[in-house]
Amino acid sequence: MAWWNPLAQIRDALTGQRVRENDLRRLVSNLPYEGLGKKKQPNRHFPGNSIKTTKYTLLFFIPLNLFEQFHRLANIYFVGLAILNFVPVVNAFEPEVALIPICVILSLTALKDAWEDFRRYQSDKKLNNMPCFIYSRKDKQFVERRWKDARVGDFVKALCNEIVPADLLLLHTSDRNGMCHIETSNLDGETNLKERKVVPGLCVTEPDFEPESFNSVVVCEKPNSNLNYFKCYVEKPNEEKVGAGIGSLLLRGCTVRNTDHAVGFVVYAGHETKSMLNNNGTRYKRSKLERKLNVDVIFCVILLLAMCLVGALGHFFWRQALPGVPPYLVPNSNGQVDSPSLSSFYMFFSMIILLQVLIPISLYVSIELVKIGQIFFITQDIDLYDEETDSRIQCKALNITEDLGQIEYIFSDKTGTLTENKMVFRRCSIMGTEYPHKENAIRLAVIDEPESEEEVIYTQQPQSPQHGWSLDAEASSPEGTHRHHGSRQKNKFAGNAQSNVAFSSPLETEVIPDRKLLGQVSVAESTISSSSQKMDPYLDFFLALAICNTVVVSMATARRQRTHKYPSSFQSTNPLDNFSNLLTKASSLRKVFAPKRDRSFSDASFKEDDRFNPFPKVDDSGVFSSRGQTVESNGRNYEAESPDEAALVYAAKAYGFILLSRTPDSVTVRLPSGQVLVFEVLDTLTFDSNRKRMSVLVRHPITKECVLYTKGADYSIMELLGAPYAEHLSGNQKTVVADTQYHLDCYAKEGLRTLCFTKKVVSAQDYNVWSVSRQSAMAAIDGREQLIMDTAVQLETNLSLLGATGIEDRLQEGVPDTILALREAGIKVWVLTGDKLETAVNIGYACRLLEDEDLVINMSCKNKLVCTSILDSTLEEVRRYGNDPRNVDTTPDISLVIDGHTLAMLLSKDLHGRFVDLAKRCRSVLCCRVTPLQKSGMVKLIREKLKVMTLAVGDGANDVNMIQAADIGIGISGQEGMQAVMASDFAISRFKHLKKLLLVHGHWCYTRLANMIIYFFFKNLANVNLLFWYQFFCGFTATAMLDYWLLIFFNLFFTSAPPIMFGIMDRDVSAEVLLGVPELYRTGQGAGTVVHWIIMLGSVAVSFILTLLYTSCITCNSYWTLQKQLADPIFYLICIITTVVALLPRYTFHVMRNSIAPSPIVQARHLDRLDASTKEVWIKEWRGYRGAGAVKRSKLSDPPSPNNPRTPTSPDNLENEITLTSFKI
Repeated sequence: MAWWNPLAQIRDALTGQRVRENDLRRLVSNLPYEGLGKKKQPNRHFPGNSIKTTKYTLLFFIPLNLFEQFHRLANIYFVGLAILNFVPVVNAFEPEVALIPICVILSLTALKDAWEDFRRYQSDKKLNNMPCFIYSRKDKQFVERRWKDARVGDFVKALCNEIVPADLLLLHTSDRNGMCHIETSNLDGETNLKERKVVPGLCVTEPDFEPESFNSVVVCEKPNSNLNYFKCYVEKPNEEKVGAGIGSLLLRGCTVRNTDHAVGFVVYAGHETKSMLNNNGTRYKRSKLERKLNVDVIFCVILLLAMCLVGALGHFFWRQALPGVPPYLVPNSNGQVDSPSLSSFYMFFSMIILLQVLIPISLYVSIELVKIGQIFFITQDIDLYDEETDSRIQCKALNITEDLGQIEYIFSDKTGTLTENKMVFRRCSIMGTEYPHKENAIRLAVIDEPESEEEVIYTQQPQSPQHGWSLDAEASSPEGTHRHHGSRQKNKFAGNAQSNVAFSSPLETEVIPDRKLLGQVSVAESTISSSSQKMDPYLDFFLALAICNTVVVSMATARRQRTHKYPSSFQSTNPLDNFSNLLTKASSLRKVFAPKRDRSFSDASFKEDDRFNPFPKVDDSGVFSSRGQTVESNGRNYEAESPDEAALVYAAKAYGFILLSRTPDSVTVRLPSGQVLVFEVLDTLTFDSNRKRMSVLVRHPITKECVLYTKGADYSIMELLGAPYAEHLSGNQKTVVADTQYHLDCYAKEGLRTLCFTKKVVSAQDYNVWSVSRQSAMAAIDGREQLIMDTAVQLETNLSLLGATGIEDRLQEGVPDTILALREAGIKVWVLTGDKLETAVNIGYACRLLEDEDLVINMSCKNKLVCTSILDSTLEEVRRYGNDPRNVDTTPDISLVIDGHTLAMLLSKDLHGRFVDLAKRCRSVLCCRVTPLQKSGMVKLIREKLKVMTLAVGDGANDVNMIQAADIGIGISGQEGMQAVMASDFAISRFKHLKKLLLVHGHWCYTRLANMIIYFFFKNLANVNLLFWYQFFCGFTATAMLDYWLLIFFNLFFTSAPPIMFGIMDRDVSAEVLLGVPELYRTGQGAGTVVHWIIMLGSVAVSFILTLLYTSCITCNSYWTLQKQLADPIFYLICIITTVVALLPRYTFHVMRNSIAPSPIVQARHLDRLDASTKEVWIKEWRGYRGAGAVKRSKLSDPPSPNNPRTPTSPDNLENEITLTSFKI
């Protein structure tokens, strides 16, 4: 049967569909079939690599676009009226004229859609024609082709710094270890380098790869959108199966780095690649105001039908009252006049056509134009620009700007959102001994010292409650000064000392060793020099820091750039300037570090005569650096996937344990003595969210033992040692575990992030048995992830604890002030974090999410029965307090702290109702140890149960679900990539920008758009009323007193500019007052600006001029009516009197109301009229009153009124004071 036979084509298409829908695909090389017809190609059923993202074609553009536009009911409504006007018995005016408005609207929208689709077409064309190298059997080499020419089964070579054209299974690289480094910033925003390994045992023609020798079958899963998941195995001719996963897959869109070339086998092409499956286009969200607008339109339709019904009945009664048949009634085709009932029926539809302007046809287009203008001004706001990252706010959702002014709940991540995600090594505990690193704490305090005393005053806040323990004064006094006093104020040294490499600023990389620990390491290192076969635990601890990670050692030419959209151009990296600033600050150390209270911890004590020596001398090994250089003299650079790993590697480097290189099979570390150790990597057990730990299995070069180094969260590690303090251990081991656990608790209460490090020696026999099961799990297709995790859990048992680390994640600048302002605006702020409870609570007090005066409810339950009991009793107490008559008009500041295990029980169907009832009565909620799924579940629960507007803000991939579940998602472009930014509606670079974005732009956008819509309906209703009341004088015959052209253009042209300018330019209150008085967030009615009045008066003038010119034309048959009216002085007098009489009641009401009880907006406008100095004084006084920790207000206070001056400390401002003590359940 011929290939062009239709039946054969249908049969082949059905076969191809079945092949594509199979769970597994068997792919073979295309080389043996090169040059043959399409029918003989083995992989012909899979799509090619050409992509098409356009929505339309040239032939079907008009019908498809009209079909899309008619999804709007308003368009169908106006087209229906235009068609109705072609019916002679009901037409109100010329049918052709009625088509003009809807044709203009449809044409403008079609032009916009066509331009957008044309841009997509150009982008597709450019992408499909990008060059790539595909192996040709005929030419016996890789030849240059286009991306669109690649097919499944081809062999593609990607050169260094080139973008991968399709999803490739990596078979060969120029690296002798089979490694290929890629950058996936085009896919997930992560700019760190990732390692990919070739599938082992397939390249038998080393060092060059010959594609023609590849005769294996690639079996892989069908395409999916998961960028971190891939199941595959390669079946050799001898039926041996070699497993492969995401670690051997080069994704389309990623960039090859640090590798001369890489050769891969195309497994997915075109729209089946993971990058294209993740390309869902622009997300569409409907704003709350838009949903309300639809209801308003329905009411307008009801009003229109009512007016038309009145007109039809009026025409009926008018006809009935006529004594005879007047001569101006035109008879029908039969020569008879329609009966009154039939004529009134026709008149009902004629009235609909006449009064159709009541439904604003141009409102939807005007709203889109207004939102574009609002977004332009938001993106151009200099206050929302971050100089450090050289980035500004990004608005990715164009139709929900007004929702920024309606937020009631904010859900925020902690790490990287409230904090800087700059991990600073602070303390460590090794074998039960704590090392506080006093000198390093002093160095950090010098960087953090405020520029002036005034900054300290304005950032102070009450200390969080202490729990009966404290760290030593010399190391924690600086932190006590700043951690609980808002954000750390950065001086120029901290702000400018940035590196182009992520996680590598001097703040993160410089670690001054603890003197006591440095001596201990020197003693331990002597055991190696004496050829001892037993490793000291201190050396094992630092070796674990150096090698138990995924840090990639690369050259400086391919270093990872910090995540930002535009290249940085404002950062100064002059080390002389940094050194000068640091020395200037050092002179005031004694004043800054005066101990405030007695503190004691471990054996270390601070001596006043200890000399400050922040810069150790550089030794020959290059261990210490006076300026925190992150790249060594030979250009070596560390590429870390997370700041935690970077901080630990730099801490190990500070003690001389320098990570030199990392390959799939080995890790090279240089010891302080200069000795180089090469560890053979037997396997890497990567981190996952279930185990909460990672491990590296290596063969020790000295002892020749198989050693498993493990790091992870304290609770996941301690479970492997025994709970709670490894009771099955004895002697010194049990003491070490107990002391380390105590140190971990101390670190957490100080807000430090904690990690535990362990070691396990695996016997050769155990390793051989485990390796077999591991390889079997790696080659599996079904349940592969679970099998791999099971093998990891099998090995990670009976671990020996080496020590723990405390890393500080520093609070971002402006976070406490932002949270306080949002709370004053009536917005409830919740923080959802994966950190442990003590760390989360400490950060909560530092950022003013929690206050000293708060009633803190700490819910941590082990079983559901206890959880239910505590929830019921707590809810009853809170309700009883609210129902007490003595507590009327008072609001207790209740805060709720929940851990992840308890939250899982509270989110169950039988408890989530009571939990929501309790949570809505709390001012703030802090959830710790929560998973990404719990974050999104919490947002959905509150949004659906309370019917409130929610906003979620985060910076990492674990926040994507939460961001997408909220009404508005905001991503912060942090250091760990831009996954959150790519999934968000708005993207900012700092949490503090949320303050102005909501309180100023959110308020402006909502008030502008809401009042613009009211403006639209008002002007249309005024015009319709004019036509409606005129019917009482013309027998309800659907006659207009205006020319039809003027009537149509009234809404389309004459009155279109004022509402648009009003929606873009209006400012009811200045930004300064809105920031100073956050209570104004939810109040306000727009007032006309100067620009608005100019546009409005100009529109009136234009309409008069055009009408005058139009009616001057003799062919228009208007009898020069307007000219005669303009010549009559009575006309002007009537216009003035009518306007005054119509507006007098409204203005009288507003004058009386604002004189007796002025609204906060009116008071704010009065405040705006004051001179700058007076206004600034008022706002500062109000801020001082707001920030007073001892004063608790029962309700939101009114903004200060300049007409009734009073100081914030006067008794009038002090409302009911409520003192609440903290308690735990």
